[in-house]
Amino acid sequence: MNETELKNRRTGLAAAFAAYIAWGLMPIYFKLLTAVGAWEIITHRIVWAIPVLLLFLLLRDGRALWRKLRLSRRQLAWLFVSSCLIGVNWLLFVWAVVNDQVLATSLAYFINPLMNVAFGFLFLGERMSGAQKLAVAIAAAGTVYLAVWLGQPPWISLLLALSFASYGLVRKRLDVGPMTGLLWENLLLLAPALAFIAWSNHQGTLAFLHGDARLDTWLMLAGLATILPLIWFNTAAQRLTLTTLGFIQYIAPSMTFCLAVFVWGEPFTQGHAVAFSCIWTALALVTLAPLRQRRRARRPAA
Repeated sequence: MNETELKNRRTGLAAAFAAYIAWGLMPIYFKLLTAVGAWEIITHRIVWAIPVLLLFLLLRDGRALWRKLRLSRRQLAWLFVSSCLIGVNWLLFVWAVVNDQVLATSLAYFINPLMNVAFGFLFLGERMSGAQKLAVAIAAAGTVYLAVWLGQPPWISLLLALSFASYGLVRKRLDVGPMTGLLWENLLLLAPALAFIAWSNHQGTLAFLHGDARLDTWLMLAGLATILPLIWFNTAAQRLTLTTLGFIQYIAPSMTFCLAVFVWGEPFTQGHAVAFSCIWTALALVTLAPLRQRRRARRPAA
């Protein structure tokens, strides 16, 4: 590995850790906004993300940005679908955090990589290895056990994982850059967001600009809190292998797990213990199998 490659790897690792640690700490930010409803938080996340994204893209692409923003009707139609999916995902996540369901978000993002594997098999014609099939079966068994233990399926976790996996599936089929696509997604959600803010203000339920300057500042920072980790993630994705990113991605749900159980004291039942154990086992199978295959491929023939 030459000096340039080593520098790129270091930059990628720093960016990856920054992104996933930021996502892991995100519940703390939303806990500061518990006085505000989840719907209003999401509208501010949409509104204030747009200027942050525009500034980043203008600095990165210059005048070429306006050419990149010209998309076909088909691309815009699919971006509208993806914007609805990510909007639902954001809303569920914020609702879970402000309603003391952080553990459910941790479970969701441990399930998500396994759901991506299943979606690749079902919708993209990707083949599943024996380890992947076993991993999905173990994770499903753990989730079913938790559902039986709780008396109902863990809806928040499942819907979070499903909405994010569906979002990833739609974006995978679109030939649009990740940050450019995210700008369009926020632009497509801007009109409903502004309409909700206007309606809330008319109803007298809007928190923004109604007396608490510190709260207003936190709401305005929602855009930066949304976009900055994504910028770091894209920097990392350009410089690291997917295998390396795959290991690092578990930092975020691990942090939210620790915050939920050890900081905020959310109940961790026998059902949760079995479900998390199954999912952690499944993730180990999925993550370590490619490494074993790579090692076998490198062994010299006898």
